[in-house]
Amino acid sequence: MPPSTTTRRTARATLSAAVMALVLASCSATTDTGTNQTPSPAEAARSEGLPSDHVHGVAFNPADDKVYLATHDGLFRYDETGPVRVGPVIDLMGFTAAGPDHFYSSGHPGAGVDLPNPVGLIESTDAGQTWTPLSRQGQTDFHTLSASQAGVVGLDGTTVIASADGQSWSTLDPGVATHALAASPDGTTLLATSASGPARSTDSGITWTVEPEAPLLQLAHFADDLTVAGVAPDGGVFLSTDAGATWELRGTVGEAPQAITTRLQAQGDIEILVVVADALLRSADGGSSFTR
Repeated sequence: MPPSTTTRRTARATLSAAVMALVLASCSATTDTGTNQTPSPAEAARSEGLPSDHVHGVAFNPADDKVYLATHDGLFRYDETGPVRVGPVIDLMGFTAAGPDHFYSSGHPGAGVDLPNPVGLIESTDAGQTWTPLSRQGQTDFHTLSASQAGVVGLDGTTVIASADGQSWSTLDPGVATHALAASPDGTTLLATSASGPARSTDSGITWTVEPEAPLLQLAHFADDLTVAGVAPDGGVFLSTDAGATWELRGTVGEAPQAITTRLQAQGDIEILVVVADALLRSADGGSSFTR
């Protein structure tokens, strides 16, 4: 049965509060300026195994089949012994994987890092060991980024902008106050989550519609051009197999998400990682169940 108007209003209010809480957390957290290659005991204690008190991005790296977390304290790779710091200490805000060892990010430089503040769009082609400035240095702090074969799309303050080469940019208009963005691998379908519901484009951002029956999502991520997972502010996990046209509630992570990523497994199931306040959660069955 479709949700009632009252239910949708309540959910939208919940989303708005969750979005504001994340924005405040993003702006108020401090950056660790240490240079150790592993998180300190204080860092680890902050959130039961997460290497930082807030995570802005999570991604699989196809080159080494490992999980990477972009945090206020830099980039961390999960090895067999736990999270290990990778590269310089940069307060990484927007973060997305574009391919094997290929990442885009944004944020603020830590102590001793010779980058403008904010760093604009930066690129790594060695799995985060080093970063190269591409554009908008000293100008833009992307809080959400999504890469595809068509380029990269990001949120510059309140404006959604897209670039095919990471240097020249054009403005897109989803028609909603965007919180997070997700692009299909081919770049054709874009989703912009918001308190008004997700806006969807099927022509690379030229035109958009707000799907009236779609769930209110906080974050979303495409596993392939048709399969996309989304998480609601209350932790409800939804799955779409038609590029976000329709959605099915699959399970829950029990609380608001900080980051999400997905990929297709060899047997065809979708694997979903969701970061919450105190844990990195994994589902191997399309979001029906999660383990820490």
